[in-house]
Amino acid sequence: MQNRLIVLFLFFGLTSIFAQEKDIIISNDSIKSVEIDPLRPSKAAFFSAVLPGLGQIYNKKYWKVPLVYGAIGTSTYLYFDNQKKYNLYRDEYKNRLGGTESGSEFLAGLSESQLISAQKQFQRNRDLSALFIVGFYILNIIDANIDASLSQFNVDEKLAFKPAVIKNDITSQNDFGFALNYSF
Repeated sequence: MQNRLIVLFLFFGLTSIFAQEKDIIISNDSIKSVEIDPLRPSKAAFFSAVLPGLGQIYNKKYWKVPLVYGAIGTSTYLYFDNQKKYNLYRDEYKNRLGGTESGSEFLAGLSESQLISAQKQFQRNRDLSALFIVGFYILNIIDANIDASLSQFNVDEKLAFKPAVIKNDITSQNDFGFALNYSF
């Protein structure tokens, strides 16, 4: 019984996947057959997960790659910078507790409470930077997936949202706005 359910599930699951392979567009001039790849969004997301920006390249949105690396790179730089400053203030605080003199005149002028406060601030900023790295990485994957999904969306000239200039017969002036047109 269980084997029959598995076979039925595979049969109906595969037929529904293969049924979505082609989308036929009928217009007044001709009939066009457009290939629809149901795995395209998954491929783009996978590529972006393996190497950030690769999904955007797969979608041929090359202008997004510098944005991805800029966001992740800036967050990574801030992470390491805040970690370095956190270690500097922590080492100064530890040296004071151990009775060793400071190597920096600036740090020597700070009280112990200021050192602790600075440590907490840089630790918080470091943790936020790590969160931004993960957030931009996930956003990169989501962007590649959604862009690949929308690239297969049927955008036809029949439905248009265009700027419009309408002549006002009463005042003899032009009115500017947007028009939503649907032609049959």
